[in-house]
Amino acid sequence: MNHIILIGFMGSGKTTVGKRLSESLNIPFVDTDEEIEKTSNMKIADIFSKYGEVYFRDLETKEVRKLLKDTKRKVISVGGGLAVQERNQPYLKKMGTVIFLEAREENLIKRLTGDTTRPMLKGGDLKERIETLMKQRQEAYHRVADLHIKTDEKNIEEIVEEIKNGI
Repeated sequence: MNHIILIGFMGSGKTTVGKRLSESLNIPFVDTDEEIEKTSNMKIADIFSKYGEVYFRDLETKEVRKLLKDTKRKVISVGGGLAVQERNQPYLKKMGTVIFLEAREENLIKRLTGDTTRPMLKGGDLKERIETLMKQRQEAYHRVADLHIKTDEKNIEEIVEEIKNGI
């Protein structure tokens, strides 16, 4: 398959870059979190609070498996924790080119301050939550990615061009 899959931490630009990349390549864009919200008719935060993280991670895997069967090329943005789940990594690799968008912690803090829609950031100090989650996820992002792009100090067009040159 030849999908383009964007992975990375919350706030790294997966959705914004993904939408622009899909326009540039003239192929459809899919955000797995948006698809899960449509399918379940619930917001991600509500799924987490009502059913818990394990249930949500199962929904993510179902969504990835559904996309794996889709043969029409797409740009796909996945939730920040999806690529960390070992069971999802082989699916992502089979789907196409996996691109890790990485932003520095201080930029993530700026982008995510005041965002109440992200269940994994609830409770405690935002900076500490981001530090902890980044440490837990970083290795998995690197392991599954075919291309690694640092997004700091780059605008969306520069990131899109870097992706297009790398795929």
